[in-house]
Amino acid sequence: MIRFDIRLPLVLPLLLLGCLLPVTMRAEESPGVRPLRNGMASALATLPSHTHLLFDQTSIEQFLVELDGVAPDWTAIYGQGHQDPGHDDRLFALNRERDARREGKEPLQWSIAFVWFGELSRFDEQEGGFRVALGPKFTRTTWGDVRFKPEDVPSTLIASTGHETADLRARLQQGTPVQVAVLMTGRLIPEESLIYDFSHDTEGRGLIMPVVLVEAVEFVLESAQELQP
Repeated sequence: MIRFDIRLPLVLPLLLLGCLLPVTMRAEESPGVRPLRNGMASALATLPSHTHLLFDQTSIEQFLVELDGVAPDWTAIYGQGHQDPGHDDRLFALNRERDARREGKEPLQWSIAFVWFGELSRFDEQEGGFRVALGPKFTRTTWGDVRFKPEDVPSTLIASTGHETADLRARLQQGTPVQVAVLMTGRLIPEESLIYDFSHDTEGRGLIMPVVLVEAVEFVLESAQELQP
């Protein structure tokens, strides 16, 4: 007797789904593949409305005032430096006290944008773009040096360059660096929104690291960038 498998009608839909899944999953797994833009204005146009642009000393200091009011007394906290037995305890206390006072403040929910340095590296044939190497940007402020600390950045960052690909490949082959601005957008991680520390380069100088959960990245050719909308 011939037996019919009632699952047969499902085979064709499943096969079609199998064909579509790689495309869908690839799109979800490649948030770091973005076009290389020739101006900051076009990159800013992709941001959510009401995004706070933290590109310079003034905007960053205003943001810090909204969160923490006044800058720390770095001299008192530093004391005699790392040889001071109370140095680490004072720094720890500063972070815990300010974390507690910061809870529930509106800027913790703001969409913010900041810039890191980037440079094009090798061309990725599969993705059709250049891999982007990242480097932190430090901004000198009256509060101390500020360096944004991005979290959950895509593991692979690739700038698609379209018709400019041949020219950029030639520049790299000649040993000419191609610098880009890496625009990152996201929100502070509430549990560790700001980290206070001391600079590793300048004795006794304060370092502030806003910790941002990155939601999107954009690449802007450095020669064309303008850091104002």
